[in-house]
Amino acid sequence: MIRKIVKIDEDKCTGCGLCASACHENAIVMENGKAHLLRDDFCDGFGDCLPACPAGAITIEERESVAYSPEAVEMRKQILASQKGGNGSVHMAHAGGCPGSAMHTFNRNNAPVEKQMPPVETSGNYDSHVVPSELIQWPVQIKLLPTQAPFFENAHLLIAADCTAYAYAAFHRDFIKNHITLIGCPKLDEGDYTEKLTQIISNNSIKSITIVRMEVPCCGGLERAATEALKASGKFLPWRVVVISRDGKIIE
Repeated sequence: MIRKIVKIDEDKCTGCGLCASACHENAIVMENGKAHLLRDDFCDGFGDCLPACPAGAITIEERESVAYSPEAVEMRKQILASQKGGNGSVHMAHAGGCPGSAMHTFNRNNAPVEKQMPPVETSGNYDSHVVPSELIQWPVQIKLLPTQAPFFENAHLLIAADCTAYAYAAFHRDFIKNHITLIGCPKLDEGDYTEKLTQIISNNSIKSITIVRMEVPCCGGLERAATEALKASGKFLPWRVVVISRDGKIIE
């Protein structure tokens, strides 16, 4: 039969996975960093994925295809539901592609709290009580994050140098909590973060920005990229910079 169905231009596809998240029928999967229509009978041809694609890689075409099958879609939904994480997590991107860039959100209200691993040698100051993670999205690396995602809407951004979480002991409690986390190292990562951060700030409803960096000079690159991105976005948002010393103290 001839019917309407989505068409994905792989040359334009950036592999962000937003179309897969937007497809109510789970008809789109990510494979080798590109979006693909999994099966024709999963696609209803309504095109809910079109507005989610920032690259304009998806269109609707009329071609020979098997009929849309609600029964097959429902079966796939049940299979995917059984594969959801057991800690309150929801997989926002579908199977395939790089596992490290697949989007997830975590419901910290429902997730069980994990207990700390004891150190090799315990001391009198060691707290063995439960320590919750405050991370609410994945991925966190600036290089892996898409420029548009549902978790960015009305978000408070934390843009942090990756060493800060190791130097400052209460990083989850004082910075990650209630924030969408973006991390990177301007000394070790290739390229500049400014363009990527500009797109994230421009393309989403961001409420505020917190920049956390180390006191070392090379960390200034992260602060510069974030502040330049905020200027380039043309938005006026509350923002602050926090500097962490090498011995784990807030110094600015």
